Amino acid sequence: MQPITSSPRPVRVKCFLPAWCLLGSVILCGAATALAAEPSQPNIVVIVGDDMGYADVGTQGCRDIPTPHLDALANGGVRCTNGYVSGPYCSPTRAGLMTGRYQTRFGHEFNPAAVNGNELGLPLSEITLANRLKDAGYATGLVGKWHLGELPRFHPLQRGFDEFFGFLGGAHSYFPGQGASILRGKQRVEENEYLTDAFGREAVAFIDQHRDQPFFLYLAFNAVHMPLQAPEDRLKQFAAIADPQRQAYAAMMSAMDDAVGAVLAKLQATELENNTLVFFISDNGGPAVNGSKNAPLHGFKRTTFEGGIRVPFFVKWPARLPAGKVYDQPVIQLDILPTALASAGVQIDPAWKLDGVDLLTYLSGDAPEQPHEALCWRLGQQMAIRQGDWKLLRSVSQANGAANKATRAQLYNLADDIGEQHDLSQQQPEQAAALQAAWDDWNAANVAPSWHDGLRANRQKPAAR
Repeated sequence: MQPITSSPRPVRVKCFLPAWCLLGSVILCGAATALAAEPSQPNIVVIVGDDMGYADVGTQGCRDIPTPHLDALANGGVRCTNGYVSGPYCSPTRAGLMTGRYQTRFGHEFNPAAVNGNELGLPLSEITLANRLKDAGYATGLVGKWHLGELPRFHPLQRGFDEFFGFLGGAHSYFPGQGASILRGKQRVEENEYLTDAFGREAVAFIDQHRDQPFFLYLAFNAVHMPLQAPEDRLKQFAAIADPQRQAYAAMMSAMDDAVGAVLAKLQATELENNTLVFFISDNGGPAVNGSKNAPLHGFKRTTFEGGIRVPFFVKWPARLPAGKVYDQPVIQLDILPTALASAGVQIDPAWKLDGVDLLTYLSGDAPEQPHEALCWRLGQQMAIRQGDWKLLRSVSQANGAANKATRAQLYNLADDIGEQHDLSQQQPEQAAALQAAWDDWNAANVAPSWHDGLRANRQKPAAR
């Protein structure tokens, strides 16, 4: 990646005063040193895994896949045990991440589709995190998966990113020569490395090239999304795993962990670690088809059960946040944008109508209350709301040919039943009704989806009940 011109970082102030003014110089130099000690705009790194299982990181309980670098990231900052994403699958989550708004506010409810020959994507009316940080003087780069539209008007370079290395769609092969469509900027390039390794390489290069200016790096892996492809040397490391699907998944997870480790090592080697704000999430829970594990959660990708929407969620910023902290209040990926902007000194305008909140005071321990009164989800006929420990949801049934038919409401107390096994809706009808009313109020500010599930236009607003 090529460096861009940007404002330099603040430099330390030096005092040059005559000896006869020693006392004054001590006072003035002390003030200047204190001023210089104030952190400049932090670098911001957002790392996203794709289709990861909730239980597939060591610090989340995984035992058959070593993830030392993700564990170090989690243990070096704040691990959010109730970290959520606003969409139970790929593109909607990324739309929410880039805007800080529920994607249902602007019609991006499903993965982008070709409707009447017109490829769709993140609406141009929405301003991205990259746009806002670029305006604040940041160098902005995306490495990896975009999945917010493939036409030129949706291209990352049109949405606030100075640099892009990756692919525009939702899935990609990992090996060279298998339908590769890797772009550097807008130019197709030949990539000869295993794709996860290549993304790690490019992320490290971006940091190195922009080490003297504030930067925003969005590192969006396609690992561990299908297809299940891993180099032979990595597969051999997991020969003890009998299930070939789980073995390939483990090898892919290990490759991603190593790439994350390379990024963290570069931050440390360039002495940027202390003043770099790093987020790590998965874009949704693990699906049923790639060997992932979501235990102890119920459900998987594309559902509003916990296994579809609760994800590994780590935040590290040594200059501001404690290390080794576990934070148990619900947070969501929508919070990443306002947290990043607040750290960069960007004043948030209420007219932006953000749904996320700045997490810094909560994660640092300065704010005892919870960040959100409630969190909500909608994916077609599926819905969910979490308020405190209570969760109301509707899933869809595919039994007996009744695909996409919404089930009746189910009510769970997550404090007692994290696996969502004991529906309390009949025993607690008033609680269920209160949650339904709160969800209805939230849903009133949403719009109809601009397209339906990657297949066809759907201008019908999903039923509230």
